[in-house]
Amino acid sequence: MGNHTMFQYFEWYLENDGQHWKRLKEDAKELADIGITALWIPPAYKAIAQGDVGYATYDLYDLGEFDQKGTVRTKYGTKEELKEAIKELHRHKIQVYLDAVLNHKAGADKTERFMAEEVDSENRMDVLTEPYEIEGWTSFLFPGRGDKYSDFKWNWCHFTGTDINVDTGKNAIYRIIGEHKFWSDEVDKEFGNYDYLMFADIDYEHPEVYNEIIKWGAWIVSELELDGFRLDAIKHIKRSFIMDFLTKVREAANKEDLYVVAEYWVNDIMALQETLESIDHGIDLFDVALHYKFHEAAKAGKDYDLSKIFQDTLVEKNPIHAVTFVDNHDSQLGQSLESWVEDWFKPLAYGMILLWKDGYPCVFYGDYYGIGGENPLDGKKDILDKLLYIRKHYAYGDQTEYLDHPNVIGWVRNGDLEFEDSGCAVLISNGDDGDKLMHVGEEREGEVWVDYLRGIEEEVIIGEDGCGLFKVKGGSISVWIKKS
Repeated sequence: MGNHTMFQYFEWYLENDGQHWKRLKEDAKELADIGITALWIPPAYKAIAQGDVGYATYDLYDLGEFDQKGTVRTKYGTKEELKEAIKELHRHKIQVYLDAVLNHKAGADKTERFMAEEVDSENRMDVLTEPYEIEGWTSFLFPGRGDKYSDFKWNWCHFTGTDINVDTGKNAIYRIIGEHKFWSDEVDKEFGNYDYLMFADIDYEHPEVYNEIIKWGAWIVSELELDGFRLDAIKHIKRSFIMDFLTKVREAANKEDLYVVAEYWVNDIMALQETLESIDHGIDLFDVALHYKFHEAAKAGKDYDLSKIFQDTLVEKNPIHAVTFVDNHDSQLGQSLESWVEDWFKPLAYGMILLWKDGYPCVFYGDYYGIGGENPLDGKKDILDKLLYIRKHYAYGDQTEYLDHPNVIGWVRNGDLEFEDSGCAVLISNGDDGDKLMHVGEEREGEVWVDYLRGIEEEVIIGEDGCGLFKVKGGSISVWIKKS
């Protein structure tokens, strides 16, 4: 079986042209050809406005089918175009993971009056006012969709908090007062309690909400023939609900192998490990700790100790459950979690996730195709195609690591008989030109190896001891394979 590689097929500044699903359908074959086996697609349902990326979620059941919020299509296109794109991806044996935004809702149809209290934004357990009546956007009626697919209507009882009092126009964090209603204690403890993130915060203690979201999960898996989810912002969602959602949706949709990767955005390996344990290792997590290592290494240049770059990361501690990535839509320039990995280091970082034995690597649309908006960036398709080619054809077998120098690190993949001539030697430098004597196997004596990335032109002949002296130019990556 070949290597699995995920692709995040969107970036924050895509044009609001309604053509994204059509582009995806057209790109399906090429993505399969370069070795992509799974695609993470953006939130595909109706948001607060047509141009919204999808995280200001309005109606989970409207996939670009109903006239709501001033539009039928979403930013990405219509429901039928989405289904056609998924069908084409499946034809090319690419799985599809939908971005599921289950923490909050936005764009309510009406306001309601209810009791609430203001809390400190820096410590949500610190109450600033006595309870008083406010007017908030909490009534979701879905007039364009009506009762199709679901007759559930949302009201203030289904939320724990909101962000504006329409009476006064004041923006704040308002905790809604109600029976059995409080911030969940099964969330991240940042800001005292990080249950509330934005808009109208969904209350998973409410049995009607609990049942409705699980019903939606099973419905959308069947409706779109999904292979999995990317769960957004789970550090703000009741942990036990996540477990129940996974179990019950897999059962209801009759898909026990339904894949789930979740975003728990915190640069703390202990918190990531504890989250996996609390959900009984039923999901994968994005390796945020490794991402921040890349971000730091790119800024520090040769002052960063590359020999420690994998230490205290998810791919080191829990490799089976680590989805490794370099950047994504949240870390790109101008976003709230901005931590962009600088341009020169991108090929090195991608080499570390695509050619390393452990982890499930995810390639970012913005790194591959480029980024739009006011500050556009070109993509790195050429170098990424080369690294993806090596991953697809050569990066197999056991791994021997040479993490013995602060500026020049390397590793060898020994190859697998299933993939002819597979095996590779990777060398990375964040400083000066470097070299390293690495063992690729006595059985390879006399073989000629070349740098597939062409950073080094001279060839390496493997000695009788199975070793070769491999080289790399400063601030770059070389990947050596058997010459063919």
